[in-house]
This record gives sequence, C-alpha cells and structure tokens, in this order.
Amino acid sequence: MTEKNKISRRNFIKIMAGIGVLAAGGGIFTLRKTSLGRDIENQARELLQDKQFQYLRQMVTSDNTRSRRIMWQASEYMSNPQIRLRLQNDTKREMVIPAQDDSFFDDGENHIQYSALLDRLEPDTKYEFAVEDGSKASKWFPVQTATDNKSKFSMLIFTDSQSSEYSDWRNVAQNAIKRHPEAEIFTNLGDLVDNGEDSSQWRAWFGALDGIIDQIPFAPVVGNHECYNRDWKEQLPMAYLHFFNVPENNSKDFNRYYYSFDYGQVHFAVLGTVEKEIKNFKSGLMEEQADWLEKDLQRTTKPWKIVLMHKDVLQYRIARMPERKEGFSEEGQLFMPIFEKYNVDIVLTGHLHTYRNRGHIIQGKHDPNGPLYILCGLSGNVRYDRLWTDHALDEVVAPQPETDNYMTMDVEGNVIAIRCFLPDGTKIDEVEVTK
Repeated sequence: MTEKNKISRRNFIKIMAGIGVLAAGGGIFTLRKTSLGRDIENQARELLQDKQFQYLRQMVTSDNTRSRRIMWQASEYMSNPQIRLRLQNDTKREMVIPAQDDSFFDDGENHIQYSALLDRLEPDTKYEFAVEDGSKASKWFPVQTATDNKSKFSMLIFTDSQSSEYSDWRNVAQNAIKRHPEAEIFTNLGDLVDNGEDSSQWRAWFGALDGIIDQIPFAPVVGNHECYNRDWKEQLPMAYLHFFNVPENNSKDFNRYYYSFDYGQVHFAVLGTVEKEIKNFKSGLMEEQADWLEKDLQRTTKPWKIVLMHKDVLQYRIARMPERKEGFSEEGQLFMPIFEKYNVDIVLTGHLHTYRNRGHIIQGKHDPNGPLYILCGLSGNVRYDRLWTDHALDEVVAPQPETDNYMTMDVEGNVIAIRCFLPDGTKIDEVEVTK
C-alpha cells in the first residue's frame, strides 16, 4: 500500500464512528455515513463461493405486497447466516435479517438449508438483498414487491418438468424468461422431478432455473412424482415439503400440501392432489382441502380467482385394455362444483403431459359463464405420445406428436390473456377471459 492510500489510526476511528446502527422490523438497519467507510467494508467482504451457497430461491408469501421468503442451500453449515436487505442501490440504509436453519435429511444426504422471511416491506418497491455469513457475502439479488391494487402483471406457467435428464427443462425455462423478461412470478404445476427422493434430480431441477428462481417468486404445486422414493414406491413428499416453504394453511396434518396467496388483483388457490399417493401414510387430504377451499374462496376480496393444481379435472379414454372411459376425474367431481359455486375464473392443471384448452365449463358442459379449464402440457422430456383419446370437452389440442411447452398469463385490468408456446417460441394457443 502506498503512503497515499494508507489510512491513519485517527481517520479509521472517525470512519468507524460514522457507522450507526438502528433496530427496525425485526432486523438491524445499518446507516453508512461515509463513502470511504463503504469502501473499507467492501474490501473486507468476500463473495460466497458457489459450493458454499447454492440454489437460491424466492418463494411467494400470502401477501406479496409486503413480504418475500428467501431460501438457499449450503455445502457446509454457516456460522452466522443472514440476509442483508436494502432499497435498490441505496448504500446508506441496510437491514439485517437472521436466517433460520431449515436443514433436513433425505436420500442419504444431509441437506443444509436456510430460510429468511423478508417482511414489513413496502408495496410496489424495488429492493435488493445479499446472503451473508460473517465476512462473506453473495452478490446482490433483486426483490420487487407487488402492488395491492396492481391491475397489470405477467406470470410464467410450467408443468411436469420431470425428466430423464434436465436439459430440455433448462431450455424451456431459460428461453421462456428470455422471451418474457417482464414476468414477475412463475409456477410449476407439479411433477417438478421424476423421482421425489432423488437428490440429483432436484439439483438438476434447481440448476436449470438459475437466473429465474433467484430473481422472481416461485409458486410450487406438489405432484404425484414428488411422492416416489428411490425404489419407486410411494412415500410422503419429504423433499418437496422441505425445499418449498409456502404460506401456512393452518393444517395439522397437511401443512404445505396446499395454500393460497394474493398477487396484484388475483387470488391464487393452490391444491395438493396427492391423496392416492399418501393414503397409506395419512388420510383425509381431499376432504380437508375441499372444506378449506370453500372458506378460502369465500374469504377473498380479490376480483380474480385462479386455481393451480396438478391432477386434471377430466378423465380421458384410453383405448387399450382395460379400457378407461371418458368422463371426470375424482378431483374434478370433488372440486368443480366448488369452483362453480365461488365463481373461480381459471383452473390450470397438469399431470397428463398434453396441452388441452377446454374452454368454459359448468355442470359438465360448455358454458361461457363457467371457469376456464386448461390442461397445461409438459415442460420436461417425458412424453405420452398419442396416449389420450381426445375428450368431447377439448376445444384446442396441441399439435401431434406433442413436445414440451410453456405458457404465459398476462393480467391487465378486467382482462386475463393466456398464451401457450412451443420451446422455440411458436404460439399454439391464445385465450382471453374478460370480466
């Protein structure tokens, strides 16, 4: 260090005296009063290496105008894990939020994991945060809160990203965000991975979302493949339930299986349709959920109501022995009357790995006053080529043989526009719902 760059002991004391601390909102705001003090701090901080800090994700909360949950993995336990939060590019006032240890053991591995809730945020405000552990810190990541009365936002929709290997999933997700950088939130409608216990698949799934799930909030849906162990026997969706800390539903037995949240002027109800897979471990999911759903839909004051669920409401005929007849699934028979009773606008489903737009349905028939039902296709590489015979309620069917796809949903005032795209960006369907 040259004489010009040396800092005297007296000047160093003055600089450190210029750093004040203010407790607020459950964390600590640090007020930095000199740019030189900021320079000293930057010299002392060291970026966390990739192996120490992995799979950062932003999770939806019940109120996305004022909060956001941050989760991440680590290769080794952190000594003092925390989040540093500030208004975007505001270096003078920063808030420190301690992280909680959410580690769990599954698939023969100890998954070291941390979680922190950013709350008391302001609506429609740009923040940024960094993960810290002592003197080490990550880069800054953006957090954009929703607006309570926001009438315009865009959402990305994926489903059934389960794969033999996850390059197709990466391609679909990364190209979707490149073509639609305005997206503020995204979902995956279940069967995120092919085997819910296989940790290598979860790593591949998370890795494919680099630059997406760490930038905008994720609303997950549990699928039946999250309920398989390494021997392909049914189990509770252990990894899914730990990886994704979603809003509370106040259930004693089925916490995180289903939940709801608001974003802008839309109320989302997220259902867990894995009763069949977990019935040998615990029962009552569907009955409990139906009761909760009625109360949840009745309680919301949002003008738009959208349901996200994995298993589809229709049953397709399979022309092989034993033949399965066309009709409605158990999920459809249970939930569709509730959707109609509480004027749900849109129901998005997955599971069957095919894109089908059914239009609006009431009491089993097309009716413009009923919810719009869309079976959303697939975003991985597992294909069921020409397995399903077209249903009488199908209005639009993806070109055959089918490939993977993704969807967008644009909410603007009294119109919601949903579009379906092939991986190369070719649009294969578009539909609008108007209030």
